[in-house]
Amino acid sequence: MTKPKAIVIGAGIAGIASAIRLSIKGYDVDVFEASSKAGGKLGEIKMNGFRFDAGPSLFTMPQYVDELFKLAGKNPGDYFKYTKLKEVCRYFYEDGLRLNATSDLDRFAKEIEEKTHSTAAEVYRYLKKSKTIYEVTHRVFLERSLHKLKSYLHWDTLRSIFRFGQIDAFRTQAKANQSFFKDKRITQLFNRYATYNGSDPYQAPATLNVIPHFEYHFGAFIPENGMYGIVQALLKLAEELGIRFNYNQKVEEILYNKEGKPKVKGVKVNDRSYQADVVVSNLDIWFTYKNLLTGIAEPKKLLTQERSSSAMIFYWGMDGHYSGLGLHNIFFAEDYQKEFNAIWKDKTISSDPTIYINITSKQLRTDAPAGSENWFVMINVPANSGQNWDQLIKEARANIIKKISRMLNRNIEKDIICEQVLDPRSIESKTGSYQGSLYGNSSNNQFSAFLRHANFSSKIKNLYFCGGSVHPGGGIPLALLSAKIIDDDISSVVR
Repeated sequence: MTKPKAIVIGAGIAGIASAIRLSIKGYDVDVFEASSKAGGKLGEIKMNGFRFDAGPSLFTMPQYVDELFKLAGKNPGDYFKYTKLKEVCRYFYEDGLRLNATSDLDRFAKEIEEKTHSTAAEVYRYLKKSKTIYEVTHRVFLERSLHKLKSYLHWDTLRSIFRFGQIDAFRTQAKANQSFFKDKRITQLFNRYATYNGSDPYQAPATLNVIPHFEYHFGAFIPENGMYGIVQALLKLAEELGIRFNYNQKVEEILYNKEGKPKVKGVKVNDRSYQADVVVSNLDIWFTYKNLLTGIAEPKKLLTQERSSSAMIFYWGMDGHYSGLGLHNIFFAEDYQKEFNAIWKDKTISSDPTIYINITSKQLRTDAPAGSENWFVMINVPANSGQNWDQLIKEARANIIKKISRMLNRNIEKDIICEQVLDPRSIESKTGSYQGSLYGNSSNNQFSAFLRHANFSSKIKNLYFCGGSVHPGGGIPLALLSAKIIDDDISSVVR
């Protein structure tokens, strides 16, 4: 019996996961990727003996990766190893405050009580609320389609609907956090979690306070081979399953039967047609409609929604060691709201941005030559709407170096051996993310969870969508869950 055929467009993390799930279901799977390698935003950069994870740098919810190996009847540990971090992040404030967020919550809460005006009790109360939001939302909003009636025909869904008021959707994250903590610096620490999905804590709903639960309850981890090791492990599994990856093969069009109820037929690549029973697009939903679907009305309201923020990243090979820094480090802006106003209202970059520095060589010594460190230095920036990025890069670089040098009391510029830069323009060109936004649409709306595009097409049968630009959202865990949602639906659609 001939296997049904599936084609996945894009070899980002969600596309690979979708391909694996389809293969396990019995599909013959081809993946078409426009670039020369897999990973999408989850790529890597090598230069002058340094290795950098190009995009996502924090690994949470590893069970969603492990699940793919288990579904294939494999032992995850044979393919993919990771370590739970004892230290989650180091926080640096302009007034000299230093906080070390450890995986030992009691220790972290005690440090906050000893060094700030907030108390350990405030931390516990806040994280209890974070847990409640997770319990209400994870099955309904994260693990199922919000666009299918059957999703609402579960007892746990009904229970979650009755508890809707507990997800804190009707005030902003900043307002909620201000009510939890006496010390504005701790409010600032937890406001930053809005940036995990490219949003503004002064606009986004307090429902986003679910994110700290991922980090402080489930833990933060580092893969044995860095974040790109996730891609490498899943590629190995996919290839063992017989999935074919076609690189440097840009899909030009999604083909569908235009007679009667439209049904997907395959894709066109280099003017050649490839037939398929199921097509899954891991391409940004904006480009999927604009470039790949002809004769289908665009969901204009959805495609014109505000995009998430983007990033400016400096990859620096650094001479010497910085003992005061850890794997993850945050240097906070003195005026947090001013920084977000610059991004969201003025569409530019504050002269005092919050700076994130990831140094994987602190844990993975081979990521940098002896006596050196690999610095991934990132600031949040607006999506690309025609700004003068060359000038903004020049200004931001100077401000970043000045700020870090001042706060560490060390001239860091003289230690920079080599450098590459990523900005919204190159993020769009390299990863196919419209305007360089990292997470599709922003979550600066209390109903944003319901405004993301569904994981299926309501107009073309057997056409599906995965990745950070569709439900349930951006980031590695949610991208993997988008593949899971498709998997649950396809089983009842095509035999």
